[in-house]
Amino acid sequence: MARRSHGKTDELSENVLTQGRGLWTRNAVPGVRVRGEGLRRIRGSEWRSWSPRHSKLGAGILRTKEDRTSLLPRLGSQVLYLGAGHGTTISHLHDHMCGEGNYLGGSIISVDVAPRCIRDLVLLAKKRPGILPVLADARQPDALRPWLNGRVDWLFQDVSQAGQVGFFLTAAENFLSSNGIALLSLKSASEPNVEGGSEEHYASAVDALIESGLQVVEVIRLKGWEDQHALIVSIAPEKWP
Repeated sequence: MARRSHGKTDELSENVLTQGRGLWTRNAVPGVRVRGEGLRRIRGSEWRSWSPRHSKLGAGILRTKEDRTSLLPRLGSQVLYLGAGHGTTISHLHDHMCGEGNYLGGSIISVDVAPRCIRDLVLLAKKRPGILPVLADARQPDALRPWLNGRVDWLFQDVSQAGQVGFFLTAAENFLSSNGIALLSLKSASEPNVEGGSEEHYASAVDALIESGLQVVEVIRLKGWEDQHALIVSIAPEKWP
């Protein structure tokens, strides 16, 4: 019987790959699903499907017109994730930058203001060393500072609240390193003070990031997976903040 082909395989890192139209991460906890995702054996290892419908970062990686690897943090690095939710994207980041038993030595500072989300993250962290759940308000840098070992070179924010652009910039100024990558998942409907539709909201956010000194690389529209959402990718300059 002929073997079924799943399409061309491209490695984004040793623990992340695309196969055909799908995005996959090498499962750091073999046999365990986080959100009922599909599992597949690839080259002798178990890989988890990273759904763009359940992860704005996953959607951004699949839809970017730039180098897909540029959206991922370095293996074994320390990152800051604001608005961690119930941990779907966090788990795939863990697969990528920590690996089984955290053999890569990564650290994911996972911040959320909702106790229910933190409970889920704590359960996730018990099986995935390297995830650090933090119950805190992302708008208050002083509440986050004790959990960080210096500045980070990868920052992600997914907080659907009014003023999200402002406190994204506050976080970047306080915690992002020079040449670091900052990704803002912007929900246009959460910015009632900006007139117009989604495109006007995205343009206003881009202007604010540029005015702060960040270099905006791309605005990735997520329509079809996450309506009224865009992932804005930016880089801090050499001298930052």
